Amino acid sequence: QVQLVESGGGSVQAGGSLRLSCAASVSGWLMGWFRQTPGKEREGVAAIDVIDQTSYADSVKGRFTISKDKATKTLYLQMNSLKPEDTAMYYCAADPRALRTSLSAQDFRYWGQGTQVTVSS
Repeated sequence: QVQLVESGGGSVQAGGSLRLSCAASVSGWLMGWFRQTPGKEREGVAAIDVIDQTSYADSVKGRFTISKDKATKTLYLQMNSLKPEDTAMYYCAADPRALRTSLSAQDFRYWGQGTQVTVSS
């Protein structure tokens, strides 16, 4: 059974930083971070593929960094210079297919439960 467990969310003031972690039971898969606010569709934030190519949403480029630790099967999202508009539930996602990095939710089969990030102005 595939397990993805996010942690690291919380409340921070604008300009601050947070690092999200996702403990995965799998490795060598396409991995990504998505976020969602009530009433809106899930948005791709960052992704990393099996050859460590990364992609980012335009709204987070230069502020967020996705990385993974293959030894511990942990996915990270370092979030700097946070803005109130970054407030959302953040989800870790994974897919076993040999896909290139993707920010489309339909390309990911497995999802974590989410961790809330709240940025106050």
